[in-house]
Amino acid sequence: MSHISFSFDPAWMSTLSAPFMTNAFIAGVCIALASGVMGYFTIARHSTFASHALAHIGLPGATGAVLLGLPVSLGLGLFALGGALVIGALGKRASQREIATGTVLAFATGMGLFFARLSSSASQQMQSILFGSILTITRGQIIGFVIFDVVLLTVVSVIYRPLLFSSLDEQVAQAKGVPIGVMNLAFMAIMAGVITIAVPAVGTLLIFALVITPSATANIMAASPFAAMSLASVLCLVSIWGGLVLSTMFPAPPSFIIVTISTLFWAIAKTVAYVRSR
Repeated sequence: MSHISFSFDPAWMSTLSAPFMTNAFIAGVCIALASGVMGYFTIARHSTFASHALAHIGLPGATGAVLLGLPVSLGLGLFALGGALVIGALGKRASQREIATGTVLAFATGMGLFFARLSSSASQQMQSILFGSILTITRGQIIGFVIFDVVLLTVVSVIYRPLLFSSLDEQVAQAKGVPIGVMNLAFMAIMAGVITIAVPAVGTLLIFALVITPSATANIMAASPFAAMSLASVLCLVSIWGGLVLSTMFPAPPSFIIVTISTLFWAIAKTVAYVRSR
């Protein structure tokens, strides 16, 4: 009969100073920054299902890349971007996006499983794609993350006002001349990039905990959009770094602890808000 035990690792400090842990900590900063900014817009635009689905839409790209001997992130990113543009083009309004998202998601999931069955190496990669493997992130991936963050912050700073306006009140924004279709496509394309850099940390199944949960927590606590984005990034970073430290002290999968910390923050914020309202 098997049993679960969390044994303390007395050598955890030396493990934390290892190069692969340094890569994981740096990657955490990049992921937290991107997730905090885009998580706010995702909730404001009622696109949480779309963001969750994009990770799964990237699945056939990831398994297909393994099949062709290409980098997993490349395949994941291309499929997530393709799916994002299709959803953005088909779904002009939130209700339409739900239908478009569900249709693309179903097709992509089936294709991902088909590709995985074609190759034993793709099948072996499935676990790290589904649940993440932040400890295997390379220097090359980190450089890609940094470049993406710079592009993300530049684009968001340029389209911040129309993107925020169309996120908070789409109908009024359209009446004022904001190009809703362009904002839709821009948001979905950026979201695909965020998903691509966050999946290596927690995988496609747990992505919600990094992109949505910290932003949902921040929205309860912060009064303004900028404050909510900043706080979401901090909460996301604390979840990632806390998960890395605890998983080193008490050997366990980092993604599980990262998700647990992120969810605990949200539960505490909801409880405090509920008590205050009473």
